[in-house]
Amino acid sequence: MKSKSVVGKISVNQRGFGFVTPEDGGTDIFVAAENLRGAFNGDTVKVRITNIFRGRLEGHVTEILEHATEIVVGKLTHFGKKVAVEPDDKRINREIILPGQKFLPNTKVVVKVTSWEPLRGKVVEVLGKANGVGVEIRGILRSHGVEEKFPPEVQAEASRVETEPGQKEIARRIDRRNLKIVTIDGEDAKDLDDGVFAEERDGGFFLGVYIADVSYYVRPKTFLDGEAFERGTSIYPVDRVVPMLPVELSNGICSLNAGVNRLAFACEMILDSSGNVTSHKIFPTVIKVFRRLSYTQVNKFLDGDNELADCADNLNALKKIHGLRKKFRDERGSIDFDLPEMKIILDANGRPIEITKRIQTVAESIIEECMLLANETVARHTVTKKIPSLYRVHELPSPDKVQTLNQLLSTFGLHVTKSASRELEPRDFQKILSKVKGRPVEKVITGYTLRTMQQARYAAENLGHFGIAAKFYTHFTSPIRRYPDLIVHRMLRASLETPDKLPTLAKKLDEAAKHSSERERRAIEVERETLDLKAAEFMSSYVGEIFDGVIDGVTNFGFFVELENGVDGLVRVASLYDDFYEFVENKFALIGQSTGKSFRIGDKVRVKLSSVNTKLRQINFELI
Repeated sequence: MKSKSVVGKISVNQRGFGFVTPEDGGTDIFVAAENLRGAFNGDTVKVRITNIFRGRLEGHVTEILEHATEIVVGKLTHFGKKVAVEPDDKRINREIILPGQKFLPNTKVVVKVTSWEPLRGKVVEVLGKANGVGVEIRGILRSHGVEEKFPPEVQAEASRVETEPGQKEIARRIDRRNLKIVTIDGEDAKDLDDGVFAEERDGGFFLGVYIADVSYYVRPKTFLDGEAFERGTSIYPVDRVVPMLPVELSNGICSLNAGVNRLAFACEMILDSSGNVTSHKIFPTVIKVFRRLSYTQVNKFLDGDNELADCADNLNALKKIHGLRKKFRDERGSIDFDLPEMKIILDANGRPIEITKRIQTVAESIIEECMLLANETVARHTVTKKIPSLYRVHELPSPDKVQTLNQLLSTFGLHVTKSASRELEPRDFQKILSKVKGRPVEKVITGYTLRTMQQARYAAENLGHFGIAAKFYTHFTSPIRRYPDLIVHRMLRASLETPDKLPTLAKKLDEAAKHSSERERRAIEVERETLDLKAAEFMSSYVGEIFDGVIDGVTNFGFFVELENGVDGLVRVASLYDDFYEFVENKFALIGQSTGKSFRIGDKVRVKLSSVNTKLRQINFELI
């Protein structure tokens, strides 16, 4: 065949080989380990296609066009007589030589690559002893380029920010300090960026959502704004918070703390008796939060506790609005991915002592409905008023992924169906989730349905949100921890105060959307890796014990089993001695050639925890 060169990003597997995803689309190209030519995971490379084997394109890297990162985290080791670092990321399967570095046993470091051919680097940070308190988490953060400390110039600007709103600015704003606004958050929350107030009016409801006016304090072309843009979002590893903004803002002047004056952006809505928004107002305001409530307190109140009698009218109205909006969204076809999250409890030394499932309570659902409605209302407002803005978009799932989902569903007698006269709608997926509600396979099918969806992202164009069946959607409600929300506030402010500046601000929206989407994906990956680390550490104390679980994934090398606590581990096909098992892809199963015995997604199994590799964050089971 005639060789052809393709440019794309390479994803390197821990086993050494990689796949290049072409920039202009098309089929991924397999690259064997010996043909990587030093390329790291995430690098942009030029690859020459050299072969087609069983329909799979194969090639080798001819040029590395751009390295994804020059920062590597690992443990100091010897490489012959030289000192080197052994990368934590096993997708980097080479040691990096550190000229002039003194060897420190069992030490985790951050290395900056100074030369790629030959591979050399220098230590830029010593994290501490491997397995020391917090060291592994810091290593995960640094490997993704996440710094916890703010640069001096950013911290200096933060220290100069006012600690109380000035009277001159308060006087310019519509005053809502007369309303008994409450915040409802977790007990340990410190960055309170949303307050709510509701009451019944004329057979309908008034709902006010008041969001911290971060855009007043974080202005364009400042160090604070540059750093917030760079971070993109706050990150929540299992043992800490890496905030987007310094604590002087996130926990101080921008946090809607009770009993003090705070600047906010209001989205006030009038709802009819069915929960439809009939009118709205969006404007800068000043508020004074009446009470700081926790989810626990509100749930107790909803169960009949009288402790919050002074907030009763507000909370009762919020509960009614919640019921109406939930019903409204259900009828619209909004997909309810009701997947409990794994929560890992740590002791004072960062050791995992308990794993629980975090299930959303009614109080959390009430706040979620209020925020969803405010986000929809603001998005509709910006589109209707032709205000350039950022949007949270979620597009239709690809036909290939829907076909794969239907193959899985067919093994349970289910199918995502639609009429020939229309495209797929969210309600088509919601019908499936409703049918499996309460069944043993509910979580597995819900998880696969979620993975079928496109990844939500930010865009400068309103493309709607497929998952929640919304024609208009943005992120307005969390500017303390998400940069896109800060941008939305900034565009709203400009539309009210300096509309002539909107065209200039709009030029940066595409860049902000792309960068914010990338930073969100980075945050998700960091959080997932820290959870996997602590889950592996927790399970390492239970090697040899027996557990019941459900198969939630099948591959040609084994099947994954999820335990009741949410921990996932692998049963390797090599450990199944009673038969030779073949992976049948369209049945999502391993099937024995002699016995016909099968292991399918959704099957209940009993397993023994055979080994845990905390370094690789891998948990291995054997079938009982």
